[in-house]
Amino acid sequence: MNTTIWIVQSVLAFGFLMAGAMKLTQPREKLLPQMGWIEDFSDTQVKLIGLAEVAAALGLILPGATDIAPVLTPLAAVGLVLVMIGAAITHLRRHENQFVAINGILLVLASVVVWARFGPYSF
Repeated sequence: MNTTIWIVQSVLAFGFLMAGAMKLTQPREKLLPQMGWIEDFSDTQVKLIGLAEVAAALGLILPGATDIAPVLTPLAAVGLVLVMIGAAITHLRRHENQFVAINGILLVLASVVVWARFGPYSF
């Protein structure tokens, strides 16, 4: 089961690292066609969301891999749960229901990491 949790963590980390890096490095005009929700947020807010995603991605992998403060791994997953709740609310408000399902899947995966790393499969 520990291997399965590592795989889930790795998939989440890769996805959120890519998404967060894109939000941090790309100008608003380039992101807008792919991410209509950006209209509702300032540039600073989008960058902060990207920063949170990158930090969580690193937090999912590095603490467990280095055995330095491994409690940060489930805390990073909690952060992703909160980001996904906010994303789902934003997409629901904008009537972008197709994205809510994706947010729900990512929320469930992050919740599994929270449960596993705080519970029976902690480091």
